[in-house]
Amino acid sequence: MPRPKMPPMKKKLNVNALKRVIKILFSYYPVLLPIAIACIIFSAVTAAIPAIFNQQVIAAIEEWFVSRDWASAKEEILPKIILLASLYVISLIAVTSHTQLMAYITQGFLGKMRKKLFDGMQNLPIRYFDTHKHGDIMSYYTNDIDTLRQLISQSIPALLQSSIIVIAVFSIMLWYSIWMTLVVLCGVIIMMIVSGKIGGGSAKYFIRQQKAIGKTEGFIQEMMNGQKVVKVFCHEEKSIVEFEKINDALYEDSRRAHAYANCLGPIIMNLGNILYVIIATVGGLFLLSGAKNFSISGMAFQISIIIPFLNMTKQFTGNINQVTQQINSVVMGMAGAERVFELMDAQSETDDGYVTLVNAKIDSEGNITETDERTGMWAWKHPHTDGTLTYTKLMGDVRLNDVDFGYTDDKIVLKNIDIYAEPGQQIAFVGATGAGKTTITNLLNRFYDIADGKIRYDGININKIKKSDLRRSLGIVLQETNLFTGTVMENIRYGRLEATDEECIKAAKLAGADDFITRLPDGYETELTNNGANLSQGQRQLIAIARAAVADPPVMILDEATSSIDTRTEAIVQKGMEMLMKGRTVFVIAHRLSTVKNSDVIMVLEQGRIIERGTHDALIEQKGKYYQLYTGAFELE
Repeated sequence: MPRPKMPPMKKKLNVNALKRVIKILFSYYPVLLPIAIACIIFSAVTAAIPAIFNQQVIAAIEEWFVSRDWASAKEEILPKIILLASLYVISLIAVTSHTQLMAYITQGFLGKMRKKLFDGMQNLPIRYFDTHKHGDIMSYYTNDIDTLRQLISQSIPALLQSSIIVIAVFSIMLWYSIWMTLVVLCGVIIMMIVSGKIGGGSAKYFIRQQKAIGKTEGFIQEMMNGQKVVKVFCHEEKSIVEFEKINDALYEDSRRAHAYANCLGPIIMNLGNILYVIIATVGGLFLLSGAKNFSISGMAFQISIIIPFLNMTKQFTGNINQVTQQINSVVMGMAGAERVFELMDAQSETDDGYVTLVNAKIDSEGNITETDERTGMWAWKHPHTDGTLTYTKLMGDVRLNDVDFGYTDDKIVLKNIDIYAEPGQQIAFVGATGAGKTTITNLLNRFYDIADGKIRYDGININKIKKSDLRRSLGIVLQETNLFTGTVMENIRYGRLEATDEECIKAAKLAGADDFITRLPDGYETELTNNGANLSQGQRQLIAIARAAVADPPVMILDEATSSIDTRTEAIVQKGMEMLMKGRTVFVIAHRLSTVKNSDVIMVLEQGRIIERGTHDALIEQKGKYYQLYTGAFELE
């Protein structure tokens, strides 16, 4: 199979992402992080110091060869050895401290970042999840966060330590011999040029690899959720072909990234070995020729300088190699950080509402007042610019006036929608798929905001109502049921977290779910996993209806609420549904027209417009589109 065509590569790394990571680290750990950095610096400086001791010890031995005064040499050498050993012990303590501190800081940082990501995700609009693959979003929490772990716990400390060693060793080199240092620099410049060429290619592909991983996980997640559909329609071969195409793109990005990365280390290491040989040769020539040394210290060329210089050259190039080796992890970390910050910086759902929903009661004078107790009566608390408050009883009066809406500016899906739902009325929406039925209910919840027109709730523009309070007043049962890991009781209580067990059981009985729940192995304490996979679709839907019932909202939205329930079960549920809808304003979306016959108003939608409205009997008499749908003269889909 030919390799997929590679998309254009991003030219530059987002260095700001790395700066932002470091800034957040300091904000989270303003004391521990500087301590860890100080330990890293101390251990790095200690690693460079032996070159000085080596030079002094070798110089002392050279003098001993000349003077044969071992006692004097011993007095000079022994304290230096003891001091060096002491520094190594302290360095060991510093290394242990910084590794433990960085482990604590890294895991704490990742925990805080995951929490910040999740908290921010809860505030994202529904539009975000409609336009991003869920598997790709999951990748932010796994692969991209893991690249930050490597960046913080390994790459940044290693880079800092190696950089300090390079600076310290370079300074010592200049102290002993500027000529020899210039030779080392020439070799290092060549190493840096090679590193830049290879590292640049590696960086480009590591960035693409992170995006390809997210795309692959998104595809796998889709296939897992749709396995039944894949098998029913014998789509296995096609799925394999599509996966291979995505997997090949990931393979190509990863192969090229690691091909660059894996060859970088050996090349730099061997260039360092060549430079070592060159320094040994040049140093020997300087020593034999009696060349004049040019140095900050003013020392002449001697064995005590050449031998430590060889070790410093090895240490210098080795740490530069260490820096280049960490480039890959830094690049991956920056790519991961950039993706994490993309999710973190995604535009949160805006909410300019200031009207709130409160528990209310009627005082002795007949006025609506706020109370902390749950009275079964709710009111809208409306603050005014003059500092006064007014309370409006929540009745469930919903009106849409000349509403236009489009998911994109160039594609309007609802046009001139007028709906008047008085308290206690049941409004039904019927029409073909894509007519705009569910879109209307999304607008009532303010999952999306209208392009034009007005939506009023008890006479209040819903843009003035806080979204959380607006949604608390609306119960909704979706066609697609979502159950969460936990017991049946916990899933019902999801509708109102403070509900008692008795209230949850009452809601289940109202929805007709109590009968099958009590026959489960552990009744209401039966554990549900994997979206309630151990229940039938109808049973899951009944729990969802019970969940809406326990919330006890004044307005209900039933989006194909009984679509997954068979005819026999529907008969059992219908009575409970009627009790649930009693006294509430209810919006019903249904393809099964028998469920909307008793609605106060039935609205027929076609291509985003309401083309008919009226009671069942009135619409049948008109013999229009509803008549065709109801009698089967026109297929609903």
